[in-house]
Amino acid sequence: MSQAFVRTLLGRSDYAIISEIVEPNTRVLDLGCGEGELLAWLAENKHVDARGVEIVGGKVQQAIARGVSVYHGDIEEALSDLPDQAFDYVILSQTLQESQAPLKVLREMLRVGSRAIVAFPNFGHWTVRLAHLFTGRAPKTKLFPHEFPDGPRLRIPGAPSTLEYRKTYLSTRRAPDQLSAKPALRSRGFPGQQIGTPSPPRAS
Repeated sequence: MSQAFVRTLLGRSDYAIISEIVEPNTRVLDLGCGEGELLAWLAENKHVDARGVEIVGGKVQQAIARGVSVYHGDIEEALSDLPDQAFDYVILSQTLQESQAPLKVLREMLRVGSRAIVAFPNFGHWTVRLAHLFTGRAPKTKLFPHEFPDGPRLRIPGAPSTLEYRKTYLSTRRAPDQLSAKPALRSRGFPGQQIGTPSPPRAS
């Protein structure tokens, strides 16, 4: 049986990649942490100081039941209350496209953390485009099963828009070498995902 191109952790390829990036015994903040599965895994297997932010009350309760410390509220509000460089890693996985002010969120992530890890769905993947061609409906995936216009507000990122957004982000940071990004990944059951790790600005 052939091995999957991208391995998964807790059923998700983005979690697997993030788990490889995060170093042991570090301070980790997960924005939009859901039920806290990733944070609980990192705390148990990499002994990190795990904290999360989640806006859905039911998911907050599930995360707390897993032993994860979670702030119940909006991401932007939570970030504004945190001091500078409070964490080693700030994670934003499958949540950026739901933000009202994504550039502000990225800047705040780099303020409160030494490194930021951002993962988002690639709705420009050919499987999503093909489905849209035949159905004429907004994309639905395992992680985003909502019918339009139900569910969270979504920005629909694809490869061209991602590159353009990245140029805009980098121009505001004035450091073109500060954003490393792995190419779109393809895994079973979910279109390609794009993961980038923006670094804080270097001292001039």
